[in-house]
Amino acid sequence: MLSLLPERLDRMLLLGAHCDDVPIGAGGSLLELCRAHPGVQVTALVLTGGGSLREEEERAALTAFCPGAQLEINVLDLPDGRVPTRWERAKLALEDVRALGEPDLILAPSPHDAHQDHRTLAQIVPTVFRDHLTLGYEILKWEGDLAQPSVYLPLAEPVLREKIAKLHEHYGSQRDRSWFDAETFGGLARIRGVQCHARYAEAFHVAKLVLGVAPLTGLDPGE
Repeated sequence: MLSLLPERLDRMLLLGAHCDDVPIGAGGSLLELCRAHPGVQVTALVLTGGGSLREEEERAALTAFCPGAQLEINVLDLPDGRVPTRWERAKLALEDVRALGEPDLILAPSPHDAHQDHRTLAQIVPTVFRDHLTLGYEILKWEGDLAQPSVYLPLAEPVLREKIAKLHEHYGSQRDRSWFDAETFGGLARIRGVQCHARYAEAFHVAKLVLGVAPLTGLDPGE
């Protein structure tokens, strides 16, 4: 299996409909990427939970999951479960983030996600970020919407253990959820690891990926 390493990673954009979405879907990857690229600029936008305990949890969690990064966190107060009815405000928020600079990598929900808030955010992303590498993370839940991923980031066992520990440390409001436990997070990571010849992994969905033998220049984002 061929491994492709990024030419650079100066800026990352993290997009979540809810507090805890990004760390659940990509927490191990965040730990690995931030440690491999000290000082990387990370901007996080979360659409719901603003002004609540959930925002406090999210700020502490993302700080822990992005060690050494230059981190900016924005948590909006859109109503949970009603993001599709707030499409315009959500899109304006993404456009505001877009104006801050060009991310080298975007982590966002997957377009096939059955949760209406996740799916709405995933649908908006390519209307604002048309020429950017966007990896759609996956979240195991009741709806049974897992699909076969196309991108894998292997995780060493200590990194997976660290991810699980940080999730439980920082998201106390979620500990009584039936799905919020080490077996859920570890089980999915083990399956994805088998699929990429690793012990554990996080997996992502990508709609478009351009390969080149040299740095690409002169591409029109509309093409």
